[in-house]
Order: sequence, then structure tokens, then C-alpha cells
Amino acid sequence: MKTMILIPCMDMVHARFMRSLLVLDKVGDVSYGFHYSSLIYDARNQLLDIARQHNVDRVLWFDSDMDIPLNAMRILSEDLDNGYEIVSGLYFKRKPPYTPTIYSDCDVVKLDNDQLLPLNTPFTDYPKDQIFEVAAFGFGCVMMSMDAAKKVTDAFGMMPFMPTAGFGEDLSFCMRARKAGIRIWCDSRVRLGHIGMKVYAGESGE
Repeated sequence: MKTMILIPCMDMVHARFMRSLLVLDKVGDVSYGFHYSSLIYDARNQLLDIARQHNVDRVLWFDSDMDIPLNAMRILSEDLDNGYEIVSGLYFKRKPPYTPTIYSDCDVVKLDNDQLLPLNTPFTDYPKDQIFEVAAFGFGCVMMSMDAAKKVTDAFGMMPFMPTAGFGEDLSFCMRARKAGIRIWCDSRVRLGHIGMKVYAGESGE
């Protein structure tokens, strides 16, 4: 099984991310794809095209601010072996409220004045240590089959991460995937750290 690990980033990545990537328990034939861009949706679209050109079976997305558990790839690979097409790990926002970046609903509502309103609800009562269906997730740690990616691009064209209707590129992709008939999942056994930054400016540590 050929998997390409895809990492969109700017000009620097966190040392903690790189350490966790280097010691990650790899599964099968693994290659890497980096793309540097200030436009995250463009980086993701370009990376998916790179994976397509290399004829890999699966892609594993990591954001460069993730602290990855050792067994993340092994668990997500087993999920895809069991027939799931797109599965995310679990991580949380870096700012209050520290909600999980998984959503129980994610859609666009058309108002009476024809304006479009993006709506999503964080999935806060998620099941522990198991796989469960979600409406959308952030793309900090996501494994998908290239067959699933092809279903999305066949339905929506070669820029599946293009932001739409007030959503970012990740939730926009999830909405397109669901419209293409793909169920998407989160495996809460894969729990990642979200690397942030804080300024300490006093004796109290604040």
C-alpha cells in the first residue's frame, strides 16, 4: 500500500511537529509531499495533484502545527483497511473555547434575503476511543483514499479545497465530499496536540 504524507506549510515548521513526524510509526510504502504557499487551499489542491501524479493509494494530511502520536498512521491505515474512505484524528482549537475541530453539522443556509449563512456545530459530546461519523473536520490529521479524492474531484473539479460560502478550505472539502456520497469519520483514538504560542510577560506567567 502506497501512502503519501502531505504537508501544506509556509517557510517554517515547528520543531515539535518535525520530531513527531520523524518518529511516526510508518505503514507500507511511504513518501512525502510538501507545498509552500500562503494560500492554504492552493497548497492543498497542489498537493492532491502531486499525489495523483505519483499514483499513490492513500494520502495522509498533517498540518505543520500538529504534535502527532506515534501510532496515528497505523490506526488510520487500519480504518481505511476496514472500508472507511476518509478519517480524521482528534485535536482541539488553540484558543478559547478549546472545542474539538470536528463538527456534528456543517452546511450553508439560504436566508430570506438570499444571503448565504455558513453554520457548523462543534461535536463536543463525541464518543471516546472509537470511530464515529461527523459532518466535517479540520484537516490537521486526515487520511483518505485516492479513490475518495477522485470521487470529489469528479463531482466538483480539480480544486476541491476552494473555500466556499464563508467556510475555510477544510470544511468546504468536507461538504463536497458528503455531496459526492462519501461518509466522513473521526477516530478519537488518534488524539493530537495542537501547537500554539503564548507570550509570558509577568511574574504570574501571564
